[in-house]
Amino acid sequence: MSPASVESREFKVGGRIVRLSRPGKQLFPDDGITKADLARYYRTVAHRMLPQLRGRPLMLERHPDGIGGVSFMQKDVPEYFPDWIHRVELPKQHGTVTYVLCDDTATLLHLVDQGCITPHRFLSKADRPDHPDRLIFDLDPPGDDFASVRTAALLLREMLERLRLPSAVMTTGSRGLHVLVPLDRSETFDEVRSFAGDVAELLALSHPDTLTTEVRKEAREKRLYLDIQRNAYAQTAVAPFAVRAHPGAPVAAPVSWTEVEDDAVGARGFTLRDISARLEVNPWQDVFRRGRSLGGARRRLDRLR
Repeated sequence: MSPASVESREFKVGGRIVRLSRPGKQLFPDDGITKADLARYYRTVAHRMLPQLRGRPLMLERHPDGIGGVSFMQKDVPEYFPDWIHRVELPKQHGTVTYVLCDDTATLLHLVDQGCITPHRFLSKADRPDHPDRLIFDLDPPGDDFASVRTAALLLREMLERLRLPSAVMTTGSRGLHVLVPLDRSETFDEVRSFAGDVAELLALSHPDTLTTEVRKEAREKRLYLDIQRNAYAQTAVAPFAVRAHPGAPVAAPVSWTEVEDDAVGARGFTLRDISARLEVNPWQDVFRRGRSLGGARRRLDRLR
């Protein structure tokens, strides 16, 4: 019997048995990457990924027929999900949404079984969903010019250092970089987004030929967009170590600022098949141990403007 014809496979994790249906299903046909390969990957990286997921509502990017088939984004947890998977019901306009919480490896593998290639996470936790513990800048190049992303990231880090805020950086597995700041959850999303917008605006005014905060694409011309729009309730960002639905199965990976300085990384520099070496280092080891308030940084920013 060929691997593709096997109807299911069982994974024993954390005292649970997760059944993977159609494990030989080709999710990345040109790369020969199957659903079972994706499950094995997520089980391997779970010890590094789960601390970045626990307690956070997720939006699921599902590709049940692989990256070449129909895909969709899902917020509401289907009724048929096992009872042991954690959930949280949160308000939305004119109703509520019940989100999945990925608190353990078994849940992560169950999401794979549902064709979820990429989990996207809230920047806040379920217990205080309007008070983020992450601030994020999404550095989005006008094309595939990653050099402009690297330059913008380093300028942003310098600005944050002037504001006495720590920062971390990760590849997105797509085209750019995410720069994150740990927060102590004392501010609301509105306050955090306002602060991030003022930082981005000041940086763009200092480098008007290369950076912009213009939301409209036609107004950006060839400048890199400093995107702060994800800093809002119910908005999500790709999770660290998540696989992206692109050829080659690139991975969104935490990196060090030294790697960014040394031109040692690219937006799709890590993939499902070569991520193992990345697990041996942890460039974020100390960054997120203590979140910061933006009060002092806001006062310093106001003096710079």
